[in-house]
Amino acid sequence: MKTTALLPVLAVLLAAASSCVQRTQPQSVKANEDVPPTSCPAVHTAAGNFTRVVVVRIKHDTDLLEGLKEAVQKENVKNGVILTGIGSLTRYHIHVVNNTSFPPGETFVKENTPTDLLNVTGYVIDGRVHAHITVSTDQKAIGGHLEPDTNVFTFAIVTLGVLDDRPNLKRFDDYKWH
Repeated sequence: MKTTALLPVLAVLLAAASSCVQRTQPQSVKANEDVPPTSCPAVHTAAGNFTRVVVVRIKHDTDLLEGLKEAVQKENVKNGVILTGIGSLTRYHIHVVNNTSFPPGETFVKENTPTDLLNVTGYVIDGRVHAHITVSTDQKAIGGHLEPDTNVFTFAIVTLGVLDDRPNLKRFDDYKWH
């Protein structure tokens, strides 16, 4: 079959695949007027050591983000690194940035489809989970900031590296700290 003959077929497949994805309109985040402007160096570091490693298993039909939050609370993790994660999902909900100016805008993507959970990464900052995921189907891979309503299918296994109390990560994911 010639390549040009495949183009209409690919166009139909892409249109069908994109019609299954629920995308919400971009949202702008309003700047918090209460936070005074501060500056940070172009590169900021915080050193610490892992005190332990926690492996978390999240079972079928459990919200992935809620499961991570529960594990962080149960294990009393103040600061940590989400080293990796795998599994499968019945649906995912993520957001990605959609502009290059402040405040950052966000586009939310939600899809009810079986996917492989290829990776979970991120941080626990002052007890708060900031996770990103990458998922794939037989047609595509997509990733972004983990949102509620991401449900586990078979299982999810996530590995956390728990940091000692030395590093102060409180503002590491604060976009206003620039």
